[in-house]
Amino acid sequence: MAEVELEIQRTVPAPVAEVFARLADIEGHNRWVPGRGSILRSSRQTSPGPVGVGTTYEDDTRLGRTPGEVVEHDAPHRLVYHWWDATSSGRVKMEGWPGYTLEAVGERETLVRHDARLRANGIYAFGKPLLRVLARRERTATLEALVRSFEKPTG
Repeated sequence: MAEVELEIQRTVPAPVAEVFARLADIEGHNRWVPGRGSILRSSRQTSPGPVGVGTTYEDDTRLGRTPGEVVEHDAPHRLVYHWWDATSSGRVKMEGWPGYTLEAVGERETLVRHDARLRANGIYAFGKPLLRVLARRERTATLEALVRSFEKPTG
């Protein structure tokens, strides 16, 4: 087993409640998550009702489909997702816990601390150095897309 942990911070030009709502809107990710720099193609919620702990979803990525669920939902301060990739027999090859901690910085800005923990099992553990690079790139692209999604167009 190999684990990778990282944290990235950005200041988002929006109130904390709006930033949390955007992060918690699983299908809304499709409107702002980047097409470049990300393996994510789309996300869809697979359980009914409002997003909260236990809400399930499925990501369509360049590497295939991965199920997941919300494991922490403390609006508007903390949100954690958990996704996994398993073999056909159910053995988990890789899994990740992307999380967001939000802190109001004045009325119109939010500091977002984006942490991620990834675990690779079995033969996939040998790819830890590559996993670290890919995870940092993916998480940075996501956080920068979040910031851009709140910026007002000029001109």
